[in-house]
Amino acid sequence: MDVKFFEDNADRSHVLDVLTQLRPHFSQDALAAQITRQQKSGYQLAYVKSDNIVLAVVGFEMRENLAWGKHIYIDDLVTNENHRSQGVGKALMEWLKNHAAEHDCKQIHVDSEIQRFKAHIFYQREDFKTIAHHFVFA
Repeated sequence: MDVKFFEDNADRSHVLDVLTQLRPHFSQDALAAQITRQQKSGYQLAYVKSDNIVLAVVGFEMRENLAWGKHIYIDDLVTNENHRSQGVGKALMEWLKNHAAEHDCKQIHVDSEIQRFKAHIFYQREDFKTIAHHFVFA
């Protein structure tokens, strides 16, 4: 499996197809425009590809704050629905852990919606701990 950073290349539409499995309220054009806006403030998008198939996508930012120090925050993580439970998410998470270490990030953080039980199991298997409740005022 090969991890690459998102760019405007032949994989573009395939990466966006997989990401819309997590964010179905976006069209591909709207999603690409949103990614471009977010990249201006540090958002990075990487993906796993094997045999010309995009298997998983992760969107993240490197941040620093008083509570956690320098860390990576995962905004989006999705494995292609046709390739789940095959070790792809684990491989992408290993890459992300190594990427964090290479950039002196001591922690990786992620929020997961309450009803995403399979995602919770995945993160727990990857040694993530539940440390907080996330509150929102909208």
